[in-house]
Amino acid sequence: MSSGCLCIFGEVLFDHFPDGKRVLGGAPFNVAWHLQAFTQPACFHSRVGLDSEGEQIRSAMTDWGMTTEYLQSDPARSTGMVNVIINDNEPTYDIVPHCAYDAIEPVTATVDCQLLYHGSLALRESQSWLALQSLKQQKPRLIFVDVNLRPPWWQKDQLDEMLKDAHWVKLNTDELEQLAPDEDGNEQSAAAFLQKHQLRGLIITHGADGAEILSENGDHFQVEPVGSVEIVDTVGAGDAFTSIIILGLTNDWSLEQTLERAQEFASAIVGQRGATIKDRSFYQSYIDAWL
Repeated sequence: MSSGCLCIFGEVLFDHFPDGKRVLGGAPFNVAWHLQAFTQPACFHSRVGLDSEGEQIRSAMTDWGMTTEYLQSDPARSTGMVNVIINDNEPTYDIVPHCAYDAIEPVTATVDCQLLYHGSLALRESQSWLALQSLKQQKPRLIFVDVNLRPPWWQKDQLDEMLKDAHWVKLNTDELEQLAPDEDGNEQSAAAFLQKHQLRGLIITHGADGAEILSENGDHFQVEPVGSVEIVDTVGAGDAFTSIIILGLTNDWSLEQTLERAQEFASAIVGQRGATIKDRSFYQSYIDAWL
């Protein structure tokens, strides 16, 4: 694929855990963070408040080597926040509404967008929806939609609209069942979903059971975690998985190899607390083997 910016659009926030710990996160931010660690800098498009948490995010990005050029500041809204509740190693989320990332403003400069990644959560208000449309007008060469159905923050009509422009989509088993409920069996649902939305590819994650990838050419690969996986928490595992899928798509890895590497990295992330890792040595063995 030709050169250009990896445009990552959407929420950045702090996850608040039951033990009182706060961890920087938000699916798009987590993806951008991992890409930076893998020497693939991203143009992260989001918005934070003029508050201490917004300052912490800017500082963390700068320290990690990420550009803050596309990180906006909101004088009225607070930085995003999510209360994370862990039950049986599975997280549930209380997502605070009307945050700064709900009011991202359209880009004014020209961006050479090699790939545009976005989810659905940050599009729950019209301002950020318009901002995403302005990025799409820059004609990104690949659009990757990471579906995150967080009730009550999504509507099917809006989701169908965003999928019209998508080339690749990632969702989990439960989300596939909600969006393609009329098909018999997961494999038939996945194929029907890919065809309906005219996608180049579809990724379905199955939590502890692994993941699968389907392409418009009929390729279909599946992968399961290798060996025993020590689980600390699963927050951000899907985002880690996505970051490696993006690496594969932009570095011309085979789909089978991309899926295997994404699963391997996601399995390592669940052994960590939270979604972002500040230890660069954590990434080095993967960099040496893959890049």
